Amino acid sequence: MARYTGPVCRLCRRDGAKLFLKGNRCDTSKCAFERRDTPPGMQQARRGKLTDYGARLREKQKLKHTYGVLERQFRKYFEMAESSKGNTGDVLLSLLERRLDNVVHRLGFGLSRNAARQLINHGHITVNGKRVDVPSYQVRAGDVIRVKNRAKSLDAVRAAQSESRRDVPDYLAVTESLIPEGIVGRLPGKEDCQMNVQMQLIVELCSR
Repeated sequence: MARYTGPVCRLCRRDGAKLFLKGNRCDTSKCAFERRDTPPGMQQARRGKLTDYGARLREKQKLKHTYGVLERQFRKYFEMAESSKGNTGDVLLSLLERRLDNVVHRLGFGLSRNAARQLINHGHITVNGKRVDVPSYQVRAGDVIRVKNRAKSLDAVRAAQSESRRDVPDYLAVTESLIPEGIVGRLPGKEDCQMNVQMQLIVELCSR
């Protein structure tokens, strides 16, 4: 069988962990991370030993790319977490997990966070009955995330639901109704964030 040589997720390969940027492809044997154990391109040489700064930066980049936030947004989230009570790393994870685009993805309404972000930007999602088109919107406990009751919105979400293979985390619940709907039962904790990342390294880097 010919070896797959098509597009690969460079971010997944570079950071050494799956970031699930390709939707359900990352859950199958077609995932580039599973099929190739080397970086993409002709030159396969390994880099030198990673420095302490490089290790911290890699963890931060991994977290940023997973949730799809830019540097300025990430810095804002970190400042909010640092000024809040509790462990800074845990609070930072919770803030990122509470983003509306992430919640829509976790509910299975979008196969990836990018797809979920597009649904929100195009006005297909409502929160507590009101249209919200801001992907960074912070959900709260008790919020009801619902798909707009129109054919275009319903078709897009149902197609994603039919292909979704991931379990809904415990802090969310999908209700059985004609219109896809989810409820935020509680605020997410670090145990709800399915991320293989060392938060202490990120806190050390951003605290400088």
